Amino acid sequence: MFARNHRHCTADRESWPTRLVRMKVFGRSPINLYLRMNRRLWTILPEAAIRCAPIRSYGSFLHTVVRLKSTRGQLPHTYFLRNRPALELLRRLMEKRTRADILKVAVLGCSAGAEAYSAAWRIRSARPDLALILHGVDLSHQAIEIARSGVYSGKVAQFTGTDIFDHMTRSEIAQLFDRKGDVLTIKSWIKEGIEWRVGDVRDSEIHDALGPQDVVVANNFLCHMNAPEAEECLRNIARMVKPNGYLFVSGIDLDVKIKVATDLGWTPMNELIEEIHYGDSHMIDTWPWTYSSLEPLDKKRQNWRLRYAQAFQLSGAGGVV
Repeated sequence: MFARNHRHCTADRESWPTRLVRMKVFGRSPINLYLRMNRRLWTILPEAAIRCAPIRSYGSFLHTVVRLKSTRGQLPHTYFLRNRPALELLRRLMEKRTRADILKVAVLGCSAGAEAYSAAWRIRSARPDLALILHGVDLSHQAIEIARSGVYSGKVAQFTGTDIFDHMTRSEIAQLFDRKGDVLTIKSWIKEGIEWRVGDVRDSEIHDALGPQDVVVANNFLCHMNAPEAEECLRNIARMVKPNGYLFVSGIDLDVKIKVATDLGWTPMNELIEEIHYGDSHMIDTWPWTYSSLEPLDKKRQNWRLRYAQAFQLSGAGGVV
């Protein structure tokens, strides 16, 4: 969860296509009927057919309709080790650091802490010599309290609305947690040095509060904003990254990401780009039927690497050129 829902009156800013797809006739939505019929047909299509260019293009159109029709809202959904290829890229980048110095990392929209602890585990496992200072930031006081405690049980799953241990192996659980019955507690060596903060990273004050970061992770919350707001927020986030630092960003309107990345001269990280794109099955499997889902990777698109990259190196002062 991240942005304040009371900011910006979306009703006043809705475009005419948005008003059109939300139109009702005799109290019913023609678009809902259209989408239901298409979804039934979509479910019987073989995977090979969905990969064909005409069907893929139609899927993109359906996704556009879904995005226009949907009401946005921040969600606390989160998972441990959500995208293993992205964590592997983070590990590789950290192993390239030649000095055993201070490493500053910010995980924004951290929810109950799963992604922040996952990043800390991966970094500390690879480079125990680095002095890691990790900031977890979220708008929800409840989420931050859960994250700060590092204690996870069925009550946390009720808060996040997800099984936060989904797809974790027993070995991975043993590496990250101490278990006591059904309660799992983050190991102390992973938890050390992590600072938790309630905050809204759309506010410019966040830069002064956290300071420049070597790595910023901003995953799966920008998709819950409309395009202008997401663009403004992404530009603000980029200011937090040190020159030649790294930004991991997923779950965002791809056209918004391309615009900002092009304007600010970001360099996409090509390593593991396909694996990372498909690394979060929760975002892929629901395409094109949820506004936050991620379209299948299409190498025939112009600048496909820029479009589908989820990790970038930023030049200039905080990515601003």
